[in-house]
Amino acid sequence: MKRTKLDVSSLKGWLYLLPAILFLGFFMVYPLIDVFVYSFEEGYNSASQTYFGTGFYNYSYVLHDPYFLQAVKNTFILVIITVPLSTGIALLISVGLSSVKPLRELYQTVYFLPYVTNTLAVGLVFMILFKKTAYSDGLVNLLINWFGGSSVDFIDGPYWAKMFVLCFYTIWVVMPFKILILTSALSSVNQDYYNAARVDGTSKLRIFGRITLPMISPMIFYLVITGFIGAFKAYSDAVALFGTDLNAAEMNTIVGYVYDMLYGDSGGYPSYASAAAIILFAIVLTITCINLLISKKNVHY
Repeated sequence: MKRTKLDVSSLKGWLYLLPAILFLGFFMVYPLIDVFVYSFEEGYNSASQTYFGTGFYNYSYVLHDPYFLQAVKNTFILVIITVPLSTGIALLISVGLSSVKPLRELYQTVYFLPYVTNTLAVGLVFMILFKKTAYSDGLVNLLINWFGGSSVDFIDGPYWAKMFVLCFYTIWVVMPFKILILTSALSSVNQDYYNAARVDGTSKLRIFGRITLPMISPMIFYLVITGFIGAFKAYSDAVALFGTDLNAAEMNTIVGYVYDMLYGDSGGYPSYASAAAIILFAIVLTITCINLLISKKNVHY
C-alpha cells in the first residue's frame, strides 16, 4: 500500500518532536516516576540500593513531622500573600507605565533590573536593611524609630516579622517579570476599543474594568498560575535571608524540607524526601486544576 501524503507529513512531525520527547521523558517523566516509586520504599538505603518494605509509612512520617507541617504553613502563607499582592501591584505599575509616554523605556528598564540581579545578592541587601546588629538596628528600624515606633528584629526576631520580610522580599523579586509581561499585554490591546469608549463618555474606571481587564485576562491568569507554582517552590529566598538552618529559624519551605531530607544535617532519607516531593506535586497540581476551572469563566481568549 502507498502511504498517503498525510501519513508522511505526520511521520515527519513526530520525527521533529522526537528529540524534545526524549529529552522531556528522560529528564522529567522518568525522574517523576522514580520519585513516586521511592516514596513507597520504606527504609531505602541509597548506598546499597536496598529497602525492607513498601507501604505508606514514608507519607505518614512526613505528614506527622513538625518540621514538614511548619514548612507547609510557611509555604501556604507565602503563596496566599505574595501571589495576589505581586500581581495586583504589578498591574497598577504597568497601567501607570502604559500611560506615561516620555522615558517609558527607561522606566521599564529600571523596574526590570531586579529580575536580572542575583537572588543571594538581593537577600544580603535585605539583611542589611532589616537585620539588627551590634552597631545598627538597620535602615528599616531607623525609619520605624523616626515615626515613634520601637525596633523590631526582622531576621532573628518574632515569627510574624520574619514572615513579613520573606513576603516583602518575594514580592520585590517576582514583580519585575510580571510588570514586563503586563506592560506588553497592555500595549497589545486594540486602541479602537478605547476610542469607542471615550466617544461614549465612559469613565476611566469603567474602561479599565470592562475593556482592559478582559483583554489582558489571559496574561493575568498566566502570571497567577506561574506565581502559584513559583511560590510553592520557594527556597532560595528563605536561604538568602535566614541562612541554611531554616528549621531553627522556623522559616523552612516544602522544597527546603525536601532538600534537608536529602542533603541537610538530618539528611540521608531519600524516601522521606520523595514522599514530601510527591505531596508538593499533588498540592501544586490541585491548585493548578482549580485555577483552570476558575479561568473558564473569568478568562477571555
